Amino acid sequence: MLPLVLALACHAAETVAGRWEGTVRIPDAEMRVVVDLAQDSAGQWTGSAIVPGYGVKGAPLTDLAVNGSDVAFTIKALGEPKFRGRLTDAGELSGDCRQGGNTAPFQLAKSGPPQVEPPRRNTPVRKELVGEWRGEMQFVGRPIRVALKLSNRADGMGAAQFVLDGQRHTELPLDRVDQEADTLTVESSETGIGFEGWFRYGAISGTFRQGPFEAPLVLRQAEK
Repeated sequence: MLPLVLALACHAAETVAGRWEGTVRIPDAEMRVVVDLAQDSAGQWTGSAIVPGYGVKGAPLTDLAVNGSDVAFTIKALGEPKFRGRLTDAGELSGDCRQGGNTAPFQLAKSGPPQVEPPRRNTPVRKELVGEWRGEMQFVGRPIRVALKLSNRADGMGAAQFVLDGQRHTELPLDRVDQEADTLTVESSETGIGFEGWFRYGAISGTFRQGPFEAPLVLRQAEK
């Protein structure tokens, strides 16, 4: 009996591992989700998620648990929605997504082998970009003053914070800082807020986004 149980458990793990694509049926719409699930040689599960249209690509999965045909995980982005589902006889992952007291059904179908994104590491911020950058934008019809604070931590890796002043004052740490040549990308995986811009002529010009919403934004360095 024990070998049979072990064989069934291994088969379930192999079946759950893969790239899963489908939708979460939120009210009046469907949100597309791509989830990658994989198991390493030590038997530990790991995963990442893509939410097209919401600026989420390679967000890590936390609280990931696989127990037979049952799967549960949290996407560390967009307010950390929690997924709990089961592998159906039709070979799909089906269940509920919960966030902020709301529940929506989801259904995912396997589309191929897993493509789990490795954890991102921040890059250093160039010396001329270190400091505070300020600008204004119209976001969802509202004027918002923006400050982006860039620095390097003791380990040499970049750190960033947004300060947003509109209807309310918000200070938001950013957990991704990526600078390559003149391109700067910063984002908060938890909220889906991010900015991608290009440094030239003494300004950083680019696009601010939160989920599916975008706005042009030009930042100039504040006087030191």
